[in-house]
Amino acid sequence: MKQSAKRLARRRTNSTTKAPRCPRPRTCQCWGLCSMPDPTRDKHVTRTGEEYADAFQRLLPLGQAWPRGEDSVLMRVVRGLTRIWGDFEIRASKLLDMESDPRHTIELLPDWERNWGLPDPCYAEPQSIAERQLALVMRMTLEGGQSRQFFIDVAAMLGYTITITEYRPFFIAMDGCGDCRTIGALPPDPVRNQWGQPIPAPPGDHNVSDGELSAWPNYGLGPLEVRYYWTVHVHMAKLTWFRVTSGQTGVDPHLRIGLADDLECLLNRWKPAHTQIIFDYTNLHPGDPMEGTP
Repeated sequence: MKQSAKRLARRRTNSTTKAPRCPRPRTCQCWGLCSMPDPTRDKHVTRTGEEYADAFQRLLPLGQAWPRGEDSVLMRVVRGLTRIWGDFEIRASKLLDMESDPRHTIELLPDWERNWGLPDPCYAEPQSIAERQLALVMRMTLEGGQSRQFFIDVAAMLGYTITITEYRPFFIAMDGCGDCRTIGALPPDPVRNQWGQPIPAPPGDHNVSDGELSAWPNYGLGPLEVRYYWTVHVHMAKLTWFRVTSGQTGVDPHLRIGLADDLECLLNRWKPAHTQIIFDYTNLHPGDPMEGTP
């Protein structure tokens, strides 16, 4: 009886001191090996050929047959071999740091464009590298839309400043004859019409302010189909200056004044299918001729 009691007590002691079995898969919490991650552990470091040569010569045996002189045949061979390794790593680092980013890629830009269906046929004029990168990023990130702001933002990415005017037919009991413009009275800000839309001020690039006369209402006597037309007012020409980091000597001029052919092509492609765009260039101006220069 005493021996049985001792064995039972020994078993209980072993069961309480024995470490719990780890569930599979084994984790660091199970083995007590967890620690805070080292932020520099996976940091990418580029080694040059000289660094490879220094590390390589430290691994060579010592003795008169293994001279370390800079002009020795051995060290010339070492530097020749390690220079290839350094050049290879620099190219690999450039691939990881630059060419894998569509915003900065240069050498792989044609491959990026081919994979994303570029160059777009809407870009008839020659493009600089920066413009091609911008077109690539826009193609990759564009989510689409049919609002005014979407088309205004697309034009801004292409380098144009535009405003949009929409139309509707005249309705009795809703519209009035004569001068139906509104005088801004704040609050609220912005002043809104009966449909909850902000009331624009001429030329339509901002909302009416306090005491300002609004733009003319965009309705008139005519067929109901007038609601399917909208006007894009192009206010500023596109100026593309030569840049050392993105221009090509002998290919890109110092200044290119771009036509809005690309804008018309893209907006006509992305417009609602039942609508028709009228492009207005009556208020076109170049803006500051030195804009964007150092």
